[in-house]
Amino acid sequence: MRRGRVSYSTPPNERPRSSFDTFDSVDKKNALRAGALAAGTTLMMLLMSSPASALIRDDGDDPGKGLSVGETLGLYVLAPVALFAVIAGLVMVLDKSKDRQPKAKAKA
Repeated sequence: MRRGRVSYSTPPNERPRSSFDTFDSVDKKNALRAGALAAGTTLMMLLMSSPASALIRDDGDDPGKGLSVGETLGLYVLAPVALFAVIAGLVMVLDKSKDRQPKAKAKA
């Protein structure tokens, strides 16, 4: 008598089923078609929106001077963190609820 795990899904002389065997050929073709369409669309969008088009100035385009490293960090890092801290501080200070103490456990 053979001991161990017995599989009833496949006979011993067949190859084990893979996860793709559950799909029929129509589902595989549809999946391949959808993947090819998504890849083609992404490629075309990347090619059409080339960053090289930013080198050509438009009429009426009047950019100002660039930001320094300090100005960039202050504007995009420090200002949002400070705004978050002010809002969180106001919420904590103006909180009127009184039940902040942990409840005492009842002894049995």
